[in-house]
Amino acid sequence: MAGETRHPLEFESTPLTRSEYIAAMVHFYRGEVARSNVWRQRLDQTTNWAVVTTAAIITFTFAATERTHVLLLLSSFITLGFLWIEARRFRYFSVYRARVRMLEENFLLPIVTRNLISPKPDWREFVAMDLDVPKFKITAAESLALRVRYNYYWLFTAQALAWLLKTWMHPVPAESLAEWYRHMGVGPHPGWPLLVIGIVFFLAMSLLFVLGGRAGEVVEDEIHGYESDRGHWKF
Repeated sequence: MAGETRHPLEFESTPLTRSEYIAAMVHFYRGEVARSNVWRQRLDQTTNWAVVTTAAIITFTFAATERTHVLLLLSSFITLGFLWIEARRFRYFSVYRARVRMLEENFLLPIVTRNLISPKPDWREFVAMDLDVPKFKITAAESLALRVRYNYYWLFTAQALAWLLKTWMHPVPAESLAEWYRHMGVGPHPGWPLLVIGIVFFLAMSLLFVLGGRAGEVVEDEIHGYESDRGHWKF
């Protein structure tokens, strides 16, 4: 009726119908997919920046014999900055990806199979809790190790090989290990500090690569059932 007023608590006190609930969940799912895709694109952007920067510095360094090999070592630290940014973005991406997978496994799957029994009966409580107080599903260390294993270890390897090749080739090809070592120097300074820094840095990245494999066994992606361990959702 025109001019009819409703009690402010009428919405809360009236149960949702089946169609209303499904419509709300469908829109919720679409929203979470959109947010997940946005963070996925931001991850790709960071990786692209790292790849382009690495390729540009390697090309620039090898373009002339007088260009110092130190540029290749500096590129590793620039790439390290991209790695830190991407690891942070991956933590946010995992929040929305986890919600999407929880909805797919427990809401859409029963509808598709026409067996309206969710594999995880308490999934609604976990999603509601995460909406109320969002929580990262992966630690900063796990995120860093995973991004190293999936992408950045190979960039650091390319930079290390380029540095070794640069010091061997320029200014003239080295004919002995002693001459190669002399090429690693910078002006009057010996090359051992750079060699030590490079070795320590690459060993640290290798350790993260190994830890990334172990983290991947615990923090699996959406293909392997990321939400199977709901301990990542707890506060």
